[in-house]
Amino acid sequence: MEARTPPVLLLSPPRTSTAELIARAAAWRGYDVADRAALAAGRRAHWYGGPLAAARLAGPLGLGLLEPADDWLTRLPYALTRRSVRLTTLAEARALRERAFVKPPSAKIDLLPAAVHADGTTLPGGLDGSTPVLVSGVVEFAAEYRLFVLDGEAVTGSRYAVHGHLDPAPLDAGGRAFARTVLDAAAAGLPSAVCLDVGRLADGGWAVVEANMAWFAHCYAAEPDRVLDVVLRAAGPIGEVAARDRPYLSRPPVADRAVPEREDGTSDAARTGPRG
Repeated sequence: MEARTPPVLLLSPPRTSTAELIARAAAWRGYDVADRAALAAGRRAHWYGGPLAAARLAGPLGLGLLEPADDWLTRLPYALTRRSVRLTTLAEARALRERAFVKPPSAKIDLLPAAVHADGTTLPGGLDGSTPVLVSGVVEFAAEYRLFVLDGEAVTGSRYAVHGHLDPAPLDAGGRAFARTVLDAAAAGLPSAVCLDVGRLADGGWAVVEANMAWFAHCYAAEPDRVLDVVLRAAGPIGEVAARDRPYLSRPPVADRAVPEREDGTSDAARTGPRG
Protein backbone atom coordinates (compact mmCIF):
# COMPACT_ATOMS: atom_id res chain seq x y z
CA MET A 1 0.00 0.00 0.00
CA GLU A 2 1.33 3.42 -0.95
CA ALA A 3 2.07 5.62 2.06
CA ARG A 4 0.06 8.83 2.28
CA THR A 5 1.98 12.09 2.15
CA PRO A 6 1.75 13.63 5.63
CA PRO A 7 0.27 17.10 6.06
CA VAL A 8 2.58 20.06 6.64
CA LEU A 9 2.63 22.68 9.39
CA LEU A 10 4.38 25.66 7.82
CA LEU A 11 6.07 28.13 10.17
CA SER A 12 7.41 31.59 9.38
CA PRO A 13 11.08 31.98 10.33
CA PRO A 14 12.59 32.76 12.73
CA ARG A 15 10.70 30.32 14.94
CA THR A 16 9.20 31.71 18.12
CA SER A 17 8.85 29.80 21.37
CA THR A 18 5.19 29.10 20.56
CA ALA A 19 6.13 27.88 17.08
CA GLU A 20 8.64 25.46 18.60
CA LEU A 21 6.07 24.11 21.05
CA ILE A 22 3.32 23.53 18.51
CA ALA A 23 5.86 22.17 16.01
CA ARG A 24 6.73 19.42 18.48
CA ALA A 25 3.04 18.69 19.05
CA ALA A 26 2.44 18.55 15.28
CA ALA A 27 5.44 16.27 14.66
CA TRP A 28 4.13 13.92 17.35
CA ARG A 29 0.88 13.67 15.36
CA GLY A 30 2.75 12.81 12.16
CA TYR A 31 2.86 16.25 10.52
CA ASP A 32 5.90 17.41 8.63
CA VAL A 33 7.09 20.77 9.96
CA ALA A 34 8.69 23.20 7.51
CA ASP A 35 10.05 26.74 7.39
CA ARG A 36 10.06 27.01 3.57
CA ALA A 37 6.87 27.29 1.55
CA ALA A 38 8.33 25.17 -1.27
CA LEU A 39 8.16 22.16 1.03
CA ALA A 40 4.39 22.62 1.42
CA ALA A 41 3.53 23.07 -2.27
CA GLY A 42 0.90 20.62 -3.47
CA ARG A 43 0.32 19.22 0.01
CA ARG A 44 -2.28 19.65 2.73
CA ALA A 45 -0.89 22.67 4.58
CA HIS A 46 -1.55 24.56 7.80
CA TRP A 47 0.06 27.82 8.92
CA TYR A 48 1.41 29.42 12.07
CA GLY A 49 3.12 32.79 11.71
CA GLY A 50 2.76 36.43 10.82
CA PRO A 51 0.00 37.96 8.70
CA LEU A 52 2.11 39.53 5.96
CA ALA A 53 3.80 36.23 5.12
CA ALA A 54 0.43 34.49 5.44
CA ALA A 55 -1.09 36.87 2.89
CA ARG A 56 1.66 36.03 0.39
CA LEU A 57 1.27 32.28 0.85
CA ALA A 58 -2.48 31.81 1.32
CA GLY A 59 -3.30 31.74 -2.39
CA PRO A 60 -0.44 29.51 -3.60
CA LEU A 61 -0.91 27.03 -0.74
CA GLY A 62 -4.72 27.13 -0.68
CA LEU A 63 -4.93 28.32 2.92
CA GLY A 64 -8.11 29.50 4.60
CA LEU A 65 -7.09 31.87 7.40
CA LEU A 66 -9.74 32.73 9.99
CA GLU A 67 -9.81 36.04 11.86
CA PRO A 68 -12.40 37.88 13.95
CA ALA A 69 -14.24 40.81 12.39
CA ASP A 70 -12.65 44.21 13.00
CA ASP A 71 -15.80 45.46 14.74
CA TRP A 72 -16.46 42.42 16.97
CA LEU A 73 -15.40 44.23 20.15
CA THR A 74 -17.61 47.23 19.34
CA ARG A 75 -20.69 44.99 19.18
CA LEU A 76 -20.32 43.61 22.69
CA PRO A 77 -22.51 44.97 25.49
CA TYR A 78 -20.97 47.37 27.99
CA ALA A 79 -21.26 44.69 30.68
CA LEU A 80 -18.59 42.68 28.83
CA THR A 81 -16.28 45.52 27.78
CA ARG A 82 -16.65 47.91 30.75
CA ARG A 83 -15.69 50.74 28.40
CA SER A 84 -16.90 52.41 25.23
CA VAL A 85 -15.33 50.97 22.07
CA ARG A 86 -15.86 52.16 18.50
CA LEU A 87 -14.32 51.46 15.10
CA THR A 88 -13.43 54.61 13.23
CA THR A 89 -10.72 56.08 11.01
CA LEU A 90 -7.40 57.56 11.98
CA ALA A 91 -8.55 60.91 10.58
CA GLU A 92 -11.52 60.97 12.95
CA ALA A 93 -9.38 59.78 15.84
CA ARG A 94 -7.03 62.72 15.28
CA ALA A 95 -9.96 65.00 16.08
CA LEU A 96 -10.35 63.51 19.59
CA ARG A 97 -10.12 66.02 22.39
CA GLU A 98 -10.24 63.55 25.26
CA ARG A 99 -8.01 60.77 26.59
CA ALA A 100 -8.46 57.50 24.71
CA PHE A 101 -6.83 54.19 23.92
CA VAL A 102 -6.18 53.83 20.17
CA LYS A 103 -5.04 50.75 18.28
CA PRO A 104 -5.42 49.08 14.89
CA PRO A 105 -8.29 46.57 14.90
CA SER A 106 -6.06 43.68 13.82
CA ALA A 107 -2.50 42.52 14.36
CA LYS A 108 -2.16 42.13 10.59
CA ILE A 109 -2.10 45.92 10.16
CA ASP A 110 0.34 46.85 12.91
CA LEU A 111 0.47 50.45 11.78
CA LEU A 112 0.92 52.28 15.03
CA PRO A 113 1.60 51.26 18.61
CA ALA A 114 -1.48 50.52 20.70
CA ALA A 115 -1.36 53.27 23.30
CA VAL A 116 -3.22 55.71 25.48
CA HIS A 117 -3.28 59.22 24.00
CA ALA A 118 -4.09 62.42 25.88
CA ASP A 119 -6.02 63.46 22.75
CA GLY A 120 -5.92 62.92 18.99
CA THR A 121 -3.17 65.45 18.37
CA THR A 122 -0.52 62.96 19.53
CA LEU A 123 -1.44 60.34 16.91
CA PRO A 124 1.07 59.88 14.04
CA GLY A 125 0.62 62.39 11.24
CA GLY A 126 2.26 60.44 8.43
CA LEU A 127 -0.26 57.61 8.19
CA ASP A 128 -3.25 57.47 5.82
CA GLY A 129 -6.30 59.06 7.45
CA SER A 130 -8.55 56.27 6.17
CA THR A 131 -6.68 53.67 8.25
CA PRO A 132 -9.19 51.88 10.53
CA VAL A 133 -8.58 52.16 14.26
CA LEU A 134 -10.38 51.12 17.43
CA VAL A 135 -10.91 53.94 19.91
CA SER A 136 -11.91 53.07 23.45
CA GLY A 137 -12.13 54.40 26.95
CA VAL A 138 -9.12 53.85 29.17
CA VAL A 139 -9.20 51.04 31.74
CA GLU A 140 -6.60 49.42 33.99
CA PHE A 141 -6.24 45.65 33.80
CA ALA A 142 -4.80 44.01 36.90
CA ALA A 143 -4.34 40.67 35.10
CA GLU A 144 -4.88 39.47 31.53
CA TYR A 145 -5.63 36.03 30.15
CA ARG A 146 -5.51 34.35 26.74
CA LEU A 147 -7.88 31.55 25.78
CA PHE A 148 -7.79 29.41 22.67
CA VAL A 149 -11.35 28.76 21.54
CA LEU A 150 -12.65 25.93 19.35
CA ASP A 151 -16.35 25.63 18.49
CA GLY A 152 -17.31 28.05 21.26
CA GLU A 153 -15.30 26.25 23.96
CA ALA A 154 -12.09 27.51 25.59
CA VAL A 155 -9.93 24.40 25.17
CA THR A 156 -6.84 25.84 26.86
CA GLY A 157 -5.52 29.16 28.12
CA SER A 158 -3.03 31.06 30.20
CA ARG A 159 -2.53 34.21 32.18
CA TYR A 160 -0.08 36.37 30.25
CA ALA A 161 0.23 39.70 32.07
CA VAL A 162 -0.10 41.30 35.49
CA HIS A 163 -0.47 45.09 35.64
CA GLY A 164 0.73 45.37 32.05
CA HIS A 165 3.89 43.28 32.48
CA LEU A 166 4.39 39.83 30.99
CA ASP A 167 3.81 37.21 33.69
CA PRO A 168 2.63 33.89 32.20
CA ALA A 169 0.95 31.42 34.54
CA PRO A 170 -1.68 28.67 34.28
CA LEU A 171 -5.24 29.80 33.64
CA ASP A 172 -7.20 30.31 36.85
CA ALA A 173 -10.87 29.70 37.58
CA GLY A 174 -11.80 33.38 37.33
CA GLY A 175 -10.39 33.80 33.83
CA ARG A 176 -12.03 30.61 32.61
CA ALA A 177 -15.40 31.53 34.14
CA PHE A 178 -15.48 34.99 32.57
CA ALA A 179 -14.44 33.60 29.21
CA ARG A 180 -17.39 31.20 29.44
CA THR A 181 -19.69 34.18 30.06
CA VAL A 182 -18.30 35.97 27.00
CA LEU A 183 -18.57 32.91 24.76
CA ASP A 184 -22.12 32.20 25.88
CA ALA A 185 -23.05 35.72 24.83
CA ALA A 186 -20.89 36.32 21.77
CA ALA A 187 -19.30 33.14 20.34
CA ALA A 188 -21.74 33.27 17.41
CA GLY A 189 -19.97 36.43 16.24
CA LEU A 190 -16.53 34.81 16.20
CA PRO A 191 -14.89 32.25 13.92
CA SER A 192 -14.97 28.68 15.20
CA ALA A 193 -11.24 28.80 15.95
CA VAL A 194 -10.01 31.99 17.56
CA CYS A 195 -7.94 33.52 20.35
CA LEU A 196 -9.85 35.44 23.05
CA ASP A 197 -8.15 37.77 25.55
CA VAL A 198 -9.96 38.80 28.73
CA GLY A 199 -8.85 40.64 31.84
CA ARG A 200 -9.56 41.31 35.48
CA LEU A 201 -9.84 45.04 36.10
CA ALA A 202 -8.21 46.95 38.92
CA ASP A 203 -11.65 47.30 40.58
CA GLY A 204 -12.10 43.51 40.60
CA GLY A 205 -14.52 43.34 37.68
CA TRP A 206 -13.89 41.59 34.38
CA ALA A 207 -13.78 42.77 30.75
CA VAL A 208 -12.94 41.55 27.27
CA VAL A 209 -9.55 42.77 26.04
CA GLU A 210 -9.79 41.69 22.38
CA ALA A 211 -10.07 38.74 19.99
CA ASN A 212 -7.26 37.73 17.64
CA MET A 213 -6.19 35.26 14.98
CA ALA A 214 -5.18 31.97 16.62
CA TRP A 215 -2.51 31.44 13.96
CA PHE A 216 -0.61 34.52 15.15
CA ALA A 217 -0.99 34.25 18.93
CA HIS A 218 1.58 33.39 21.59
CA CYS A 219 0.48 30.48 23.76
CA TYR A 220 2.29 31.61 26.94
CA ALA A 221 1.52 28.86 29.53
CA ALA A 222 -1.34 27.25 27.58
CA GLU A 223 -1.17 23.57 26.63
CA PRO A 224 0.60 23.41 23.22
CA ASP A 225 -1.28 20.35 21.98
CA ARG A 226 -4.64 22.05 22.53
CA VAL A 227 -3.32 25.28 21.01
CA LEU A 228 -2.39 23.22 17.95
CA ASP A 229 -6.00 21.98 17.68
CA VAL A 230 -7.16 25.58 17.35
CA VAL A 231 -4.37 26.63 14.97
CA LEU A 232 -5.06 23.71 12.61
CA ARG A 233 -8.70 24.78 12.28
CA ALA A 234 -7.88 28.49 12.07
CA ALA A 235 -5.28 28.13 9.30
CA GLY A 236 -5.82 25.10 7.08
CA PRO A 237 -7.08 24.12 3.62
CA ILE A 238 -9.54 26.68 2.33
CA GLY A 239 -11.71 23.96 0.83
CA GLU A 240 -12.42 22.65 4.31
CA VAL A 241 -13.59 25.97 5.76
CA ALA A 242 -17.16 25.50 6.97
CA ALA A 243 -19.93 27.76 5.69
CA ARG A 244 -20.31 29.44 9.11
CA ASP A 245 -16.60 30.41 9.00
CA ARG A 246 -16.55 31.79 5.46
CA PRO A 247 -17.34 35.37 6.58
CA TYR A 248 -14.19 35.26 8.75
CA LEU A 249 -11.70 34.41 6.02
CA SER A 250 -8.77 36.77 6.30
CA ARG A 251 -8.56 39.81 4.08
CA PRO A 252 -5.02 40.64 2.88
CA PRO A 253 -3.30 43.53 4.68
CA VAL A 254 -2.68 46.69 2.69
CA ALA A 255 1.00 46.37 1.84
CA ASP A 256 1.81 50.06 1.53
CA ARG A 257 0.32 50.77 4.97
CA ALA A 258 2.01 47.95 6.83
CA VAL A 259 5.20 48.05 8.83
CA PRO A 260 7.45 44.99 9.31
CA GLU A 261 5.33 42.53 11.21
CA ARG A 262 6.07 41.26 14.69
CA GLU A 263 6.46 37.51 14.50
CA ASP A 264 6.40 36.97 18.28
CA GLY A 265 2.60 36.74 18.41
CA THR A 266 2.50 38.77 21.60
CA SER A 267 -0.46 40.92 22.54
CA ASP A 268 -0.44 44.70 22.65
CA ALA A 269 -1.97 44.27 26.09
CA ALA A 270 1.17 42.57 27.31
CA ARG A 271 3.29 45.59 26.45
CA THR A 272 1.24 48.44 27.86
CA GLY A 273 -0.11 49.74 31.13
CA PRO A 274 -3.48 51.54 30.99
CA ARG A 275 -5.31 50.57 27.83
CA GLY A 276 -8.64 50.12 26.15
